[in-house]
Amino acid sequence: MSIRRRFERSAIGAIALALLIECTTALPSAAQQGPAEIGGGHFAAPDPAELAPAAAESIYRELFEQMVGGYRLSDQPAARNYPRWRRYNGAPYRSATHGRRFVNNYANATADAYGRFEAAGPLPPGDVIAKDTFYVGRDGARFPGALMIMEKREAGFNASTGDWRYTMIMPDGSVFGETDGINAEGMVFCVNCHAAAAKNDHLFFMPPAFRAGR
Repeated sequence: MSIRRRFERSAIGAIALALLIECTTALPSAAQQGPAEIGGGHFAAPDPAELAPAAAESIYRELFEQMVGGYRLSDQPAARNYPRWRRYNGAPYRSATHGRRFVNNYANATADAYGRFEAAGPLPPGDVIAKDTFYVGRDGARFPGALMIMEKREAGFNASTGDWRYTMIMPDGSVFGETDGINAEGMVFCVNCHAAAAKNDHLFFMPPAFRAGR
């Protein structure tokens, strides 16, 4: 790998990691947060922009190839494959549970029940949910964010996660953490957040207005 490429990867990763850990301001109340994923909590991004759905979609398309190219460097199958999966939101939405970043929800072909949202019931082993994220600031700054992956494993994998394996991939392809794997302790906030949605198989869903086909 060239020195330039190594620098680009490390720079993007450093920026994204800084956005993840630098700003730990409290999330707004549900009444204040506007378009935000239902439930949970996450590190907050600094001074995020307010964008109309069409504007958020345009920026997402601008960043998409860069985002996908970075995630693929992780060699994680979901990171390679998720761009071909169905996207369940009609436009990126700003998610309070992902630090006020913009988020998109994808699921693999076997996870078609995910499209029933709260009525989906428990998903079976092999179903995978992927959420890519990006940041847009009021000053116009825009960066890829982390890719969040939830993979349903066989019963008995991990009772505290509802048998989901959580993986976070940084924009440079480095794996920040994985349930029962590298930096598992770094993924505890995902586990604890999604435990609040245990009645929905540990799944949160995008706001109804952003669901595809609405």
